[in-house]
Amino acid sequence: MMKKHKIAIKFLSLSALLLTVLGCNPNETQTVTNFTNLVWQDNFDTNGAPDPNRWTFDMGDGTAEGIPGWGNNELQYYTNRPENVVVENGMLKITARRESFQGSNYTSARVLTKGGLFQQTYGRFEARIKLPWGQGLWPAFWMLGTNSNTWPQRGEIDIMENRGSEPTIIHGSVHGPGYSGGQATTKKYELTNDRFDTGFHVFGVEWGPNYINYYVDDVLYNQITPSDVTGQWVFNDNPFYLILNVAVGGSFGGAPNANTVFPQTMYVDYVRVYSQN
Repeated sequence: MMKKHKIAIKFLSLSALLLTVLGCNPNETQTVTNFTNLVWQDNFDTNGAPDPNRWTFDMGDGTAEGIPGWGNNELQYYTNRPENVVVENGMLKITARRESFQGSNYTSARVLTKGGLFQQTYGRFEARIKLPWGQGLWPAFWMLGTNSNTWPQRGEIDIMENRGSEPTIIHGSVHGPGYSGGQATTKKYELTNDRFDTGFHVFGVEWGPNYINYYVDDVLYNQITPSDVTGQWVFNDNPFYLILNVAVGGSFGGAPNANTVFPQTMYVDYVRVYSQN
């Protein structure tokens, strides 16, 4: 399948600029650094399991790791079965299903670049994704720090999270000591006359030493800096790895209801990471 839309979002300047951007408070001045050097990507061109040189899996319901429900009261059991995660027709497909499996009533998948597959400090991290839809679904594209600290001291950057019951809204957040869980530093972005489950959109962050910019397509809608968080800024000199998943239930959006249709699939066209030249 030809991927006609696989054109990286790039910006023309090669140095940090100060400018006011639509989608942000008009009184805010945003720092934008252009990251144009492609250093890592997956275009999902080979059918079958995700490339083991790029991705590994989280498995189970979190109990084996000592965090039942993955710490968020989630209901799914993560697997690496093709029923839940597969590359087909140029797309990574992560599918949540309603089924009895290993003591859980739902299955899904979570893929990540943990364990030395890929990690980076600073840069542009983006993915082109079409989201699933329905109450109780929680698709996400996010990153975790790799230092030896426990969460949230290690840091978490949520590039995109969505409540499946809100198909026009996504959230971009950071978690750290003093601002984690329900107290995360966050902002939402809402589409006008469109939905995230009916077409593909590019979700990205540009991360520098003292800021994280949040993008949907070509819109910079938020910037988070050390002055915006209520605790220690833990996003300096700490490599982060990538995660893609679809959770079911959980504290973010609640459980599915009788109107939630399964199976539901998140389609990922590509993932790309850039650094500065």
